[in-house]
Amino acid sequence: MRNALAQGIQVIVFDTENGLTKEWLGNAGIDVDKYDGQFLRVQVAYIDDIAVAISEIMKDLRTTYKTVDPDERPKVLIVVDSLSMLLTRTEAAQFESGDVSKGDMGRGAKANKAFVKNCVVQFAEWDIGLLATNHTYASQDMFDPDDKISGGQGPVYAASIAVAMKKLKLKEDDEGNKISDVRGIRSKVKVVKSRYSKPFEAVEIKIPYEGGIDEYSGLVELFEKQNILQKDGNKLKYTGLDGLEVKYFRKQFASEVGRRLLDRIMAEHSVQLARLKTSSEDLLPEQLEEETGDGSR
Repeated sequence: MRNALAQGIQVIVFDTENGLTKEWLGNAGIDVDKYDGQFLRVQVAYIDDIAVAISEIMKDLRTTYKTVDPDERPKVLIVVDSLSMLLTRTEAAQFESGDVSKGDMGRGAKANKAFVKNCVVQFAEWDIGLLATNHTYASQDMFDPDDKISGGQGPVYAASIAVAMKKLKLKEDDEGNKISDVRGIRSKVKVVKSRYSKPFEAVEIKIPYEGGIDEYSGLVELFEKQNILQKDGNKLKYTGLDGLEVKYFRKQFASEVGRRLLDRIMAEHSVQLARLKTSSEDLLPEQLEEETGDGSR
């Protein structure tokens, strides 16, 4: 939401958990007063209410911008936090009658599926994104151990990207050494569906209570996969564009000197990729093979 607002995108968030207070949003970097008019928070309880609200938003957009060039139409991000906390009318009626043992008998999953499907159809010709959170639960299937997303599979099938996150304890200091105290959260993240990249990729994100997520988190693992950082004994080796080798222990990358090396790697490889991109069209096949190693563009 913060990044969307910074790009001038209209953000509408439907809060079902009473958690997105002005203070909480401020801690997340969203100045509600600064984005007055661009940021709208709506407190909701029923999935029907969100459906009606989005339907009204789409009617207003079609009326106002139907004849406007698509590139000139407003960009909108709709956030639902969360789908699993939304009530159906059946659940509300059961609560009022004092009989909550029956549950919604599958109506919630059907409503979620219908809601997401309708949003996909409604947003098709517009620059509108829907970001929804949902709850997960541990799998009871020993042959399929991945966490399961609650509320039925309908929203997962309709989504362009679905990401499952698991929360674990972070028990290590700033240097990566194991300690007994819990200093934050380790979140194991797996892309269970993606239309834009390879699915089932996983990464672990460390989120300390003090300071929040480290902006360098995951870079070491990424560079290892790309063979930019190579194992050399019990250290990781980097060979710079100048041919000089640098070796660090893994935990040293959490220090200031390690982060300077990560900055250097990003800078050197961004320059190298940019140079290849701008010059490859002018290279002969044998020169291209020398640049890329396989002659590919």
